[in-house]
Amino acid sequence: MYTLIVEHQDKIKKAIKILEEKLEVKISYSKNNFQISGEEYSEFLCGEIIKATDFGFNVEDALLLKREDFSLQFLNIKDYSKKENLENVRARIIGANGRAKGTIEELTGAIIVVNTNQIGIIVRADHLDSVVQAIILIIHGSKHANVFAYLEKQNVLLRKFNDEDLGLRKIRKK
Repeated sequence: MYTLIVEHQDKIKKAIKILEEKLEVKISYSKNNFQISGEEYSEFLCGEIIKATDFGFNVEDALLLKREDFSLQFLNIKDYSKKENLENVRARIIGANGRAKGTIEELTGAIIVVNTNQIGIIVRADHLDSVVQAIILIIHGSKHANVFAYLEKQNVLLRKFNDEDLGLRKIRKK
């Protein structure tokens, strides 16, 4: 039995049926307490998905955690910035009309949610370190263009060492 306390119970209540079907668990609730019963791994996974949904992710996005190659990470902005006005830091992460956040998501395949003084990230595990580093760089004041260049370089390196691509090319016969 896995028990969670959540803030946004209405959002979780709407997702219960989907979670029970996809994860083969039973979810019961009273007020802000949610109890999950099932196999241990399914309970843990459902708990992580509920945490992500409670934080602000869509249920469909949070269900990516069902795949073993996806990971959930939370960053506290206060851990990386000594600035009093965190609104400016959040604005730098999001960017004008969401462009900075959108570019990071596009370059890495991540899903990023900024919620008060915390940032939630759902991304493939092999991109996690680069996404976290990029967000920390932005918090510290690096130029967005430099951060995006860093992410592009990381993507090239990841592709170079991808298990599916051994770097072999077909040699054409003349």
